[in-house]
Amino acid sequence: MRASRASALAQMVATGAIAILGGGTAAAVPVAAAAIRMIPASEGHILSMGNLAAPPTTADCEATYHIACYQPFQVRRAYDLQPLYAQGVEGQGETIVVVDAFGSPTIREDLARFDQDFGLPAPPSFQVVQPEGPVPSCGYDPFGASDCYGWGTETSLDVEWAHTMAPDANIVLVETPTSETEGLQGFPDIVAAENWVVDHHIGDVITQSFGATEQTFSSPAQIYGLRSAYFNAAANGVTVLAASGDQGSTDYLSTSTCCYATRAIDWPSSDPLVTAVGGTQLHLNAYGGQIAPASVWNDSSTTIGIPGPAYTWGAGGGGLSTVFSRPAFQNGVASVVGNSRGTPDIAMSAAVNGAVDFFQSTAYYYVGGVRTEFQGGWSIVGGTSEASPLFSGIVALADQEAGHSLGYINPELYALAEHGGDNGIVPITSGNNTFTFCIAADVESNDECESSSDLRTVPGFQADGSFSDATGWGTVDAAQFVPALARG
Repeated sequence: MRASRASALAQMVATGAIAILGGGTAAAVPVAAAAIRMIPASEGHILSMGNLAAPPTTADCEATYHIACYQPFQVRRAYDLQPLYAQGVEGQGETIVVVDAFGSPTIREDLARFDQDFGLPAPPSFQVVQPEGPVPSCGYDPFGASDCYGWGTETSLDVEWAHTMAPDANIVLVETPTSETEGLQGFPDIVAAENWVVDHHIGDVITQSFGATEQTFSSPAQIYGLRSAYFNAAANGVTVLAASGDQGSTDYLSTSTCCYATRAIDWPSSDPLVTAVGGTQLHLNAYGGQIAPASVWNDSSTTIGIPGPAYTWGAGGGGLSTVFSRPAFQNGVASVVGNSRGTPDIAMSAAVNGAVDFFQSTAYYYVGGVRTEFQGGWSIVGGTSEASPLFSGIVALADQEAGHSLGYINPELYALAEHGGDNGIVPITSGNNTFTFCIAADVESNDECESSSDLRTVPGFQADGSFSDATGWGTVDAAQFVPALARG
């Protein structure tokens, strides 16, 4: 979900007594309405639960919100990272570049608090740069302060969870002064900033937790004119990732409301020069042990407590491009993608029911329809905004293992998957990204779907243990995948 899509957000509303987490425990606090709010981030759904004094545990979230949430040690175990860490492969000497419009004025403090509470080391170097000019304050955001706050939330998520996966990698946050919504919007600044990153050899892997529906550009030519940074990155050994989106088999309209009644996907994740990272749902116990195999991310409104007819809250984006034809690296999966570029290529954790903790100093939530700002708080997040930075950490580890930047990885990723063996690619065998959305929801006034006649369904793609347009090749076991990718 883009940072500016306030009008497309669903709100979770609770009346009567609702529990607010504080100090790591749940306590009932009576409020009139709406203590839980989905606030926007570029490709992430944020569950803003107020000012949480400590990061919630899985037990906290299950008892209070009836969904799972996870902390860094659980996600690290789920992706089998400890064997790499034990060998000293923690991202040393590598640099992850996080790109976000607006960024966050408190990101240094946010990351420090995240590290402190979870016992993580600070990255060796953390720099914030604005190569396209100063970022305006939230009061000057043409899309409203909520858009600006959404990008701050996105920034905290991206930086904190890239760091979680590769704790000894350097991080460079690139902030741009123009918000990206749909279509062209902020992309000229983003492309210029990414070219600056490549030209100045700033980093080894770029993660992008944003995108725009292909159909919201004026023509394919407009997209073609924005690709220079990706050609530049491929020519200079820089890996580029992008979140595949949160609306399953469809995507947002140019008005930033949901959704096309036909299948649609995001760019830049649809670009063949970019590795598209889709979404899975992890099923973990309190210790990070797997209680069921990962599945396609597809959260319904009922599973996260939104009353009314059942619709899809969020699902891993994926499908067939209307702009790009099938690239050579997908020739082996032509029976799945046909003549089009198919996405995603790989998938990582993204489910709201299985969200991750993050810390953000400045945010807001709604009580009784009134926005309330707060300073300092923990919340939980899901969406492919989570998946892309997670995978950026995996790439940074593989870069260290290889002794050099791996650059454009799509051909090698597909070769690994097609040749089989101990490649660390874990197939996803269950779930789909079919998307059912409410065409009549007025999210800002808490008016959700009132009847099934308000619903539209766009058929999705089924995971079957091989390549699919729901999760690509699947997900990864890092202990095997990192050395396999590095050898390639």
